Amino acid sequence: MYHLNKLPVALAVAASLASFSSFAETETNNAAQIEELTKRIQELETKVQETDYVYDQQPAVLTPDFEPPQGLIFSGYARYGLHYADSDAAYVEVGSSGRSVGRLGNEYNGGEVQFAYAKKADNGAVWDIVAMFDQWGNRAWSSKGGVNLKKMYAGVTNVFESQPELYMWAGRDFHQRPQQGLNDYFWMTHDGQGGGFNNLNLGGIKLDMGLVGQVDSETGALGNDNGKYAVTSKLHGIDLGIGNLDLYANYGFASKQAGEDLEDEKAWQVGAVLGLGSSNKLVLKYADGADDSVFDLSGDKKVIYASIEGGVNPNSNLFVDYLASFKKLSGENVKMPWETENTERSEYSAIVRPMYNWDEVHSTWLEAGYAMEDHVSGFEKKGWKVTVSQNVSLGGLPWSRPMLRFYVTAGDVKATEAEKVDTLSAGAMFEAWW
Repeated sequence: MYHLNKLPVALAVAASLASFSSFAETETNNAAQIEELTKRIQELETKVQETDYVYDQQPAVLTPDFEPPQGLIFSGYARYGLHYADSDAAYVEVGSSGRSVGRLGNEYNGGEVQFAYAKKADNGAVWDIVAMFDQWGNRAWSSKGGVNLKKMYAGVTNVFESQPELYMWAGRDFHQRPQQGLNDYFWMTHDGQGGGFNNLNLGGIKLDMGLVGQVDSETGALGNDNGKYAVTSKLHGIDLGIGNLDLYANYGFASKQAGEDLEDEKAWQVGAVLGLGSSNKLVLKYADGADDSVFDLSGDKKVIYASIEGGVNPNSNLFVDYLASFKKLSGENVKMPWETENTERSEYSAIVRPMYNWDEVHSTWLEAGYAMEDHVSGFEKKGWKVTVSQNVSLGGLPWSRPMLRFYVTAGDVKATEAEKVDTLSAGAMFEAWW
């Protein structure tokens, strides 16, 4: 996504203010000049408001009315800081649905830096060329540390008169990664290299499709396809009155490059997101041969996932976000990447985060979460976490960034009566998207 360079706007405002100084020296027509200046500033402010956006780690899709700024567009997401833990474990981890006991004070360092160049052709077509580099030292995100080339693609929109919103792309990109906030969970993710289109208008309902190959992570996400491929699709813009409905359907397969043991494997997923009012949504997913990605090609593995999340705003200073989820994993090939035995199970998670904004700078957050794994073998794994965070941010809303965060986290994970892993940590970090 794009965060427009505000330097030209800032210069324009500065020039307007300078003009106002010169106007003040001339008493004639002063009222008319002030009125014109006010109008110019309002127009500039309106332009910034209309073109600004929040970077949310999703694929970028150009629209026909996008006006490319001069020079490069710089955007990204990052969180880095100290995480001191004088306990059994630095983080509280249960289950396979992201940070199932909550992400606040319980997440790894890393970031993504993106550069883009956009150009509007004389015929009205809008092009972009995008490159992103990321640094996530976490195997769960296919990273062995260091810097990876996460994106390198080109795209274009407003090419066909009958489909002005159709956006076509090819290269390496973020791809189909619906995300949940409190648990930092991409419940579908197919980042890879290939091509596709977004926003094909089918009578008001829009279709996205893509064919992508998984990047060979053995070379630090700098290699070619590894032989695993996905056909992805999404129908969106379906208005049901109570909210919009998005539908997903994906299919995974492999070539000989993936190896003889995977050549005949197939996987598929279906999913739905239903908006419930303005700030709540229901997520449903069923997968066969996969969990979050059809790249898994996991054979006899079936996954059901359901969650409800959202937030309430009792008054202008208090916000409360929540998320509750259920996940069932069954079949002969159910196991974590580090496990060797089948672990058929059901997973439960509940997270609540009250946030109080004292003013436009300072806020205090409290996040509490509980998660459990209930295995068919009778084994249970339970965990809880509580984090208190004092924040300093640019703005007075929960999503205002950049943010400086000073926090203390306590929690534990209990697997058996004899095995209990405690977490007690404190940290100072920043988080920003731009």
